[in-house]
Formats: sequence, structure tokens, C-alpha cells
Amino acid sequence: MAPRANWKGFLRLSLVTCPIALYPATSETEKISFNQINKNTGHRIKYSKVDAETGEEVEPEDIVKGYKVDTDTYIEVSKDELDNIALESTHTIDIDEFVPRGEIDNRFLIRPYYIVPDGKVGHDAYAVIRETIRAMDMVALGRIVLTNREHIIALEPLDKGIVGTLLRYPYEVRDENAYFDDIKDVKVTKEMLDLARHIVETKTTDFDPEHFEDHYEAALTELINRKRNGEKIKAPAPRKESNVVNLMDALRQSLKGGETKTARRPARTPQRATKKATRSKARPQRKAS
Repeated sequence: MAPRANWKGFLRLSLVTCPIALYPATSETEKISFNQINKNTGHRIKYSKVDAETGEEVEPEDIVKGYKVDTDTYIEVSKDELDNIALESTHTIDIDEFVPRGEIDNRFLIRPYYIVPDGKVGHDAYAVIRETIRAMDMVALGRIVLTNREHIIALEPLDKGIVGTLLRYPYEVRDENAYFDDIKDVKVTKEMLDLARHIVETKTTDFDPEHFEDHYEAALTELINRKRNGEKIKAPAPRKESNVVNLMDALRQSLKGGETKTARRPARTPQRATKKATRSKARPQRKAS
């Protein structure tokens, strides 16, 4: 079944326009999820929307949006009023400017989307926009409305397509000084840095997400399967804490541990470099109904 587009509209660079569709570039569906249940009956918990004052359940058609202006005062805003806010970015990603990728602080990145031509027309215009961004070796910035909110979106070429990453606004990023001001200024000696560099060298490798393992997800799968098989689950023995209290001792012991491991993984072959992460993950066993 083909994935469903999150948004459809147009991508425009000056007078060059093409119809496009946005698809989420990431997915959480493979992760194990839980439902809340009543432990006495085993039944799933159901939530109802109720009036905070009367306690009576409210029908969906009677629920509207409201902005709180006082303790008990709300300004009601209807769906039609929200739809009437005329933002061109509701239907069009208009490229406003180009910036170097290195100038975008990672704290502003939210989530990526795949942007593809929508339908059989517009592929030529799409290719022109994509190759223009690629040739400039820059990131294109535009605006898009998703879920009634306007976002800044950064556009970058990826193979034959374009990846768009939503960006946060400055007011959404907290000032680091409020958190870092109390960090003490500590002088790090050359010996400490040398030891730390050696540790880093023993752990240096090529970036390859194929080697990422979700240990918690694997442990959840094992736990669920064991409980399905009727096993009694015992709490694991508490971990022993390290008794290293001297920083230099800790660095030296870390280096010894790192030296017993392979410094680098083999370089990826072209086949591995282009291989998609399609390995199926072991899931909790389900009994036949």
C-alpha cells in the first residue's frame, strides 16, 4: 500500500513552479507501544471528553477551540476563522532565500520529509529547482503550513529527490546561558587531553546507521515473549558501580578497555553504502487466534 502524503501543494522558485507531495521521512510504527488497561478486568481504558464544570460528556461537534485570556474567560475561534487566515504557504512552499548548511544550528531542526513531484506533470520544474539547490551547494529556505501552523522548511537535494526539514522559530529554542552559566571553568591538562584523544581514536569509525541497535526495544520484545510463554520474571541483580574516583585513573582504565576493541570497522562497500535499512526486526510473538 502506497504511503499517504501529509501535504500536497506547490514548490516555487521565482516563476518556476511544480506540484509536490510531502511524506514523512521517519517512522515510529516499528516501535513497541502499550495500551493502558484496567488491571482488575484486563479491559482497555477509554477516555471521554467532559465539561470541566458539569462533568458531562461533550459531543465532538460541540467542541471548539478557545484561547484563554483569564481564569474563566476564553476567546472562541472557529474552524472557518482559522481557515480564513490567508497564508499563501498553506498551499505553496515559496523559496525565500538560500543559506549555507553549516550556518543552521542543529537545535532548530525538527523533522524531515521527503518531497516528490505530485503526478505526471512538473517533473522538469522539480528537477530544475533540485539541481539549482545542488549547484549552489546551499540550503533553500521556504515556508509551509502544516496542522494550522506555519513552519520554516529547509530544502536539500537527496539523490533524485528533495528532503525538507522543518525548523523551529527562535522563540522555541531556549537560551543556553540559563543552563551553562553555572558550569565551572576547569583547566584540562595536556596529559588528560592526550589520554582522552587516545580513547577517541580507539572508538573512531565511519558513520553507519546499520550498526545502530535499539537495546531497550530488544529487551521489551524479550520481556513480552517470555511473559507470553508463562515465564516468571525476576528482577536482575543490581549493577555494580565503578569505584574509580580519580579522573586520571578513569582515563587510563578507559584507554585500556578501548585498546582491547577493534579501532575501526571495515570501510563500507558501495553495496553497503547504498543498502537501505530494510532488515525486519524481531517482534513479540502472537498466538494464533
